[in-house]
Amino acid sequence: MSVSTIVLLVVLAIVIIILVWGIVAYNHLVALRNRVQNGFSQIDVQLKRRTDLVPNLVETVKGYATHESQVFQKVTEARAEAVKAASSNGSTTADRAQAESALSNALMALQATAEAYPDLKANQNFLQLQDQLSDLEQKIAYARQFYNDVVQKLNTAVQTFPSNVIAGMFHFSQAQYFQVAESDKSVPQVKF
Repeated sequence: MSVSTIVLLVVLAIVIIILVWGIVAYNHLVALRNRVQNGFSQIDVQLKRRTDLVPNLVETVKGYATHESQVFQKVTEARAEAVKAASSNGSTTADRAQAESALSNALMALQATAEAYPDLKANQNFLQLQDQLSDLEQKIAYARQFYNDVVQKLNTAVQTFPSNVIAGMFHFSQAQYFQVAESDKSVPQVKF
């Protein structure tokens, strides 16, 4: 074999290795992007279930606590904002997280209101709704954690060398974390 043939084979091997690496890196980025989209969809499903449960919970509590209209109004408004953020194509992940956080705070205030009514706390319908809400909140927390874990993996792949070369060539971008605004982290105040 001549030297030029060996050099040609080495160059060809290097090109093939780079091409295979590029394909693997591209497929990995696509898989991560799809997992991010799937993760957000799972959050969306659980948030929709919670939004559907809220009117039943409000009506049950309303029957016992008729003079707590401010709490009911806040829950209704927060639910409307969450539905609006979910259905708006222009909503960002941050907008969605803020609306859902406000709904969570309003629901905590509603549950705190319910604590003041012993008959309500013993009502079977209320207990079932409260259990469903608690279960949904756990599922939402898990879905958010899964989503944020996948976002972290995608963002790392988009930012680190050498996969950032493929990410830049094919316009992969970082995803937003599902975060709660600082103002929404405080415990709601309930006054009787």
